[in-house]
Amino acid sequence: MLQNKILEVFNEPGCDLNQSKSDKERKKGCTKQLQPGAAAGGCAFDGAKIALQPLTDVAHLVHGPIACEGNSWDNRGSKSSASKLYRTGFTTDITELDVVYGGEKHLFKSIKEIIDKYDPPAVFVYQTCVPAMIGDDIEAVCKAASAKFDKPVIPVNAPGFVGSKNLGNKLAGEALLDYVIGTEEPEFTTPYDINIIGEYNLAGELWQIKPLLDTLGIRILSCISGDAKYHEVAQSHRAKAAMMVCSKAMINIARKMEERYGIPFFEGSFYGISDSSESLRQIARLLVQQGAPEELLARTEHLIALEEARAWTQMAGYENRLRGKRVLLITGGVKSWSVVSALQEVGMVVVGTSVKKSTKEDKDRITEIMGNDAHMIDDMTPREIYKMLSEAQADIMLSGARTQFVALKANTPWLDINQERHHAYAGYEGMVELVKQIDRALYNPIWSLLRKPAPWDAREAAQRDMDAAAPISTSTEANQGRAQMTQEVLA
Repeated sequence: MLQNKILEVFNEPGCDLNQSKSDKERKKGCTKQLQPGAAAGGCAFDGAKIALQPLTDVAHLVHGPIACEGNSWDNRGSKSSASKLYRTGFTTDITELDVVYGGEKHLFKSIKEIIDKYDPPAVFVYQTCVPAMIGDDIEAVCKAASAKFDKPVIPVNAPGFVGSKNLGNKLAGEALLDYVIGTEEPEFTTPYDINIIGEYNLAGELWQIKPLLDTLGIRILSCISGDAKYHEVAQSHRAKAAMMVCSKAMINIARKMEERYGIPFFEGSFYGISDSSESLRQIARLLVQQGAPEELLARTEHLIALEEARAWTQMAGYENRLRGKRVLLITGGVKSWSVVSALQEVGMVVVGTSVKKSTKEDKDRITEIMGNDAHMIDDMTPREIYKMLSEAQADIMLSGARTQFVALKANTPWLDINQERHHAYAGYEGMVELVKQIDRALYNPIWSLLRKPAPWDAREAAQRDMDAAAPISTSTEANQGRAQMTQEVLA
């Protein structure tokens, strides 16, 4: 059953790369086992967990050794406006006895304990490698627990060994499609209901977008999965349109919701002024096509004009300071092109952008934005990054926390742009904040101090300079001088 689900996910019709393959090529390329170490940076379980963890009011129960929960807990800085239950780590913490006798009874008791103590609207159960290898059937256990306790218990069957983090993202989406989406009906609907798919509310970025939509009267029926509530996701099939933020992770949700429920979607970004404006326009167009009044388009343009003017006014003091500064962008996915667009708006030069985790569509967008100057990097080792920074080919690096020490070793300014960041960069306010943080990093006086030689090195260098400047007398010059003095005495 899991193998069939993996094949279905890999055979994604919404992916242009898959569409260009023959059936034989698609099967051969997508069923290939990972090489040892290829899942470094995240296994399928990790991908499923981070995709669903932002559902804030459900209990996330990891069926496996305690290290699986420990290593996956809180690795994405998603914020919540209400329940904090998602911040509690639940695990069955299976032992050697469970490996010998099976862990299904242990899992059932754990589900019961969570429901008795916390009474969440649902429990999500994540499969990991060890119970998958010993044959624990979490689907059967979840079905029995759901019937026993009259509570949705959702199996997320994505053990780490089946593939990479990106595969886990998609398997998490399949779990929502199979067990959650469409299982409840909203109290009411409006012509302005939308879904936002692939947005995780990192550092509260969703809250920078929601006020804009509220001003237009557009209701976020469900965000999958940032600051999400279980009942909202269950009712999301009644939305009129959808925006997909990260196609690499959740394109299967957007496509299948369009097929099943007729919800049109587009891929957009809220990074940068122009991309934010275009995304608002696209949302308004889709809603009008689905029956919303046409005056929504005019109201959207009015809001865009006001917000753009305010953002540019706030950024006016930074343009001259940032124009022409060179940026190395080590990220992936939607940020590989959306952040490029945002940086170019303030006159910065992108000398390279990583596309290791980007789709073909992401790469096409980079080429469209940067033209012939698209410096796409498939995979860059820390040694290559250090060489590039130490040779001053970039003035600042934007990346995740794992590569920050390379920049620090090269005495180069660095700014966190990945999922661990503490600043929100979405929308117009987010663009102002991004520019402000880049300026603070670039012009921090610590960098000029770090680049100066240490006092003892400075003294040694000064002594070497003095020695080099002093006249050098060779033995030949000395002999010539003595001979001249002798002739003068004799005369």
